[in-house]
Amino acid sequence: MRLFETANYSFIENKKIGYIISSALIAISILGIVFKGGLQYGIDFKGGKEFVLEFAKDVSVNDVRSALTDVFGSQPEVKNFGGNNIVLVRTDSEKDVNSLKAEIASSLKSAIPDNASSIQKTDNVTARFSEDLKLSAIEAIIYSIVMIFLYILLRFRNWRFSAGAVAALIHDVTITLGLFTILNDMLPFSLTIDQTIIAAFLTIVGYSLNDTVVVFDRIRENAMVHKGMEYSKMINMSINNTLSRTVITSGTTLFVVVVLFIFGGEVLKGFSFALLMGILIGTYSSIFIASSLVVDLDKKSNTAKS
Repeated sequence: MRLFETANYSFIENKKIGYIISSALIAISILGIVFKGGLQYGIDFKGGKEFVLEFAKDVSVNDVRSALTDVFGSQPEVKNFGGNNIVLVRTDSEKDVNSLKAEIASSLKSAIPDNASSIQKTDNVTARFSEDLKLSAIEAIIYSIVMIFLYILLRFRNWRFSAGAVAALIHDVTITLGLFTILNDMLPFSLTIDQTIIAAFLTIVGYSLNDTVVVFDRIRENAMVHKGMEYSKMINMSINNTLSRTVITSGTTLFVVVVLFIFGGEVLKGFSFALLMGILIGTYSSIFIASSLVVDLDKKSNTAKS
């Protein structure tokens, strides 16, 4: 990482480029969500049906998923449920339960003829239950943002830092949600939003915040050491001081998440994809957005006072 040991890049001077890129990405994300009729929710939030299937022998969830995609009209969520011969199938298909059971039995018998199966349990995920989950997820994200604002305010005694950090977090989540909505029908794995994806978004919030706090800590240190330096130059120097740490941390984390994405199986594709996008966007926002907003808010505050 010698490239970053003596880094002296003009991040703050070129902050308008970052604003233009971020504004474009946010606009595309919002338009994508609007034109697709809203966020693409999974059955946790939309309601649907669950089937527990037991096979005579161990079975591959990929084989079951492939066999049932045509039955449900879309790719169902399939995962092992207690054993390698028992799977949980979840779908948002609007077909009648009894007709679905008959089609499931027929499709599996045809696709996996040497492994007999039976439906052990059927459940409905009701709309009311899904609405409660949706409200809980929204509340969790809002409360986390409020607590982050207060934490940054107490730690740095400067509301501009809180505003910059929260704006960067909203920026990260909005763009990631937009990517999930736009790419949902384009990628070979599901990007519908369920409880696992909400957990990924909260992880993204924590990761992005950690990067931002590291930069803010260096800004506070440099503000005491370089009291006569122009504020924007001091912040730019602080970003460069922490650039090596930011790149190394993001790089090692990305390596682990890429491994998870490749080898984690179909069930974790959406979760690991969210982390991949979140880490990249969060690293970008901690460098180009959060600190730049602190500079602009400080400038506006000083202009208002004078």
